[in-house]
Amino acid sequence: MLVVISGPPGTGKTTLAHEVARAIGCPAICRDEIKEGMVHATTDFAPGDSDPLSLRTLATFFDVIGLLIDRGTTVVAEAAFQDRLWRPGLTPLLDSADLRIIRCTVSPDVALDRITTRAAANPLRRAHEVTPDLDAHRRTHTTYDPITLPVPTLTVDTTDQPPLAEILAFLDH
Repeated sequence: MLVVISGPPGTGKTTLAHEVARAIGCPAICRDEIKEGMVHATTDFAPGDSDPLSLRTLATFFDVIGLLIDRGTTVVAEAAFQDRLWRPGLTPLLDSADLRIIRCTVSPDVALDRITTRAAANPLRRAHEVTPDLDAHRRTHTTYDPITLPVPTLTVDTTDQPPLAEILAFLDH
């Protein structure tokens, strides 16, 4: 099974991915964690939408997921990618994995608060762009294009504690 946890930045995807992975007993592959690891080897790194490190991270993320699925491993994969980035990476896996999508949502204000709080608390977050302008963040948040593959999809509001029992029931069907 491949469990994809998606949604705009700040919607609680990484926290939920690790929680779901622990509950079902499999690895969580998180795009931001891969990128943060790559930043260590790139001393002159400056974040941006299409910087070379982001492009390498994208390829590495899908390579790791594909390798694990090909070896028969259940995987939880998490990233803030929109459909245009998820679809090309996931489509080749449709024949080899039971794909399920969990889409995380929160209000733009909650998401921005989470983004700025974690950026201030964690120096590793320098690997990621932070949108300081509330209006720009709201536009980006509300225009997020979710994955549109024809697979089972569950939308979860992560403002408070996500309903893990409901998520696990969704994954069991």
